[in-house]
Amino acid sequence: MTINLQTVNFNAKPGLDEYVERKLSKVEQYYDKIIAAHVSFRVENVSEKENKFVDIRLEVPGDDIIVKKSGQTFEECIDLSVDTLKKLVIRKKEKVADK
Repeated sequence: MTINLQTVNFNAKPGLDEYVERKLSKVEQYYDKIIAAHVSFRVENVSEKENKFVDIRLEVPGDDIIVKKSGQTFEECIDLSVDTLKKLVIRKKEKVADK
C-alpha cells in the first residue's frame, strides 16, 4: 500500500508521517487489497479548539473508502479515522466475501 500525504495551510511536524504509516499499516491487516491511502491534513482558522482536520481515502477495488475527522490534534484525528476505517474495511471485506 502506498501512502500519499498532503498538508494544507501548515508544515507538518517531524514524525507525523511515520505516525500515519504505523497506524494505517494496522488497517492493512484487516484487508490486504488496499491499493493506496491518500491522507490530507488541514488547519482552519476558526475560534474552536478543534480546528485540525484529517481526510483519509483508501483506494480499494470497487468503491473507495473515505473518512473525514476533526479534533484538537492531528494524532487524535488519525486515531479516530483509523478506528472508523477498521470497521469500514471489515464491513467491505465481509461484503465481498458474501458475493
